Amino acid sequence: MDEEGWFSVTPEEIAVRHAQRSIAGGVVIDCFAGMGGNSIQFAALGYHVISIDIDPLKVEMASNNAKIYGVDNYIDFIVGDFLQLAPSLKGNVAFLSPPWGGPSYKMTHNFTLDLLKPVDWYTLFQVAQRITPNIIMFLPRNVDVCQVEQLSWLSLP
Repeated sequence: MDEEGWFSVTPEEIAVRHAQRSIAGGVVIDCFAGMGGNSIQFAALGYHVISIDIDPLKVEMASNNAKIYGVDNYIDFIVGDFLQLAPSLKGNVAFLSPPWGGPSYKMTHNFTLDLLKPVDWYTLFQVAQRITPNIIMFLPRNVDVCQVEQLSWLSLP
């Protein structure tokens, strides 16, 4: 893993819980895969994973990590921009862990969802909803809970 990967990878225990909570099964799309920690845990439960990251070096490292965990046959790695690829994607679950802005996110007392990269939370959530209604979104612990409540209302039919 590279330096950015060490601070951005989902802690393994949390990635395991994300995967265990996914009840939709089938195909999971890891929209901002990074080092592949979440992709690996979904694959370990037998889901087929489409693992996307814009950085080819991250995809290479994620692929290597999947081989180490023995789940590389369950994951298709794609180098690309999720927002551009999204119209052609179909899956049962969309897993969103968009960039939080690096380690400096911890300095913000109340992390607002407009700080997410590469687009605001509303746009990102709408893009994911076109793929599937089953969305898991991993957000920082200092996230504005009022905004998360608003986000949850978007998922209601």
